[in-house]
Parts: sequence; C-alpha cells; structure tokens
Amino acid sequence: MSATPEVNRPQVLAELTAAFAAYERAVVGNDIAALNRMFWDDPLTLRYGTREHELLRSHAEIAEFRLKRGAVDQRRTLRNTRIVTFGNDFGVANTEYVPAGSEKIGRQSQTWIRTADGWKVVSAHVSFGV
Repeated sequence: MSATPEVNRPQVLAELTAAFAAYERAVVGNDIAALNRMFWDDPLTLRYGTREHELLRSHAEIAEFRLKRGAVDQRRTLRNTRIVTFGNDFGVANTEYVPAGSEKIGRQSQTWIRTADGWKVVSAHVSFGV
C-alpha cells in the first residue's frame, strides 16, 4: 500500500480554491463556454444533476445539456464549502447552496484533477435535500 498523499498543501489548496471560485462565477454568470472549459474533455466525465434528464455521461453530453438549457437564474448563496486536496493533482470540492428566493438546500460535489490545461472537473453531482 502506498503512502497517503499530503493533504491540503497550501499552494495546491489555493489553486483549487481559485478554480472552484472561477467555476462558481461561471455558474452564476451563465458563462457556458467557461463551464465547458472547466470540465475534463473526455467521454469518462460525469455530471449528475437535479433532474432525471441530467444524468450526463461525457463531456459532450454535459456541453450539449448546457447549450440546450441556455441561461437560467443561478443566483445562490454558498455555505459549508469544503475543499480538500491530495498531493499536487487531485482534490474534491463540496458545498451547500441556497438558490435566491428559495428555502431549498442544494448540495454540490466535484472531483477535480490537475491536467496540462489546469484544474478540471472530472465528476460532479448536484442535488437538493429532501
């Protein structure tokens, strides 16, 4: 068994925190092109959303979904955000969010990897509490 990678190296954590913040700005700003760039461009990329038709099983499906859906009101307040990195090239980001004008509590999880093109989301899951 290999050694556990170093958790939350300050520089790596700062980089992934910045990538997560950029992702959040793109979500709220409906910047579809930026969101598509932030996901790993690979058939293995996943995004599970809040509706049945949001079971997206490739970068192409994710990009098509966003394009067809178009701009939507994504204003929200984040809370309990937790970002953890492992070594230099892997991390996870989890947060709760409350959509503007709603009492619902959403949850968002992302798995990120460092690539030659920077940090990319390889798996994402969005849901609402019961």
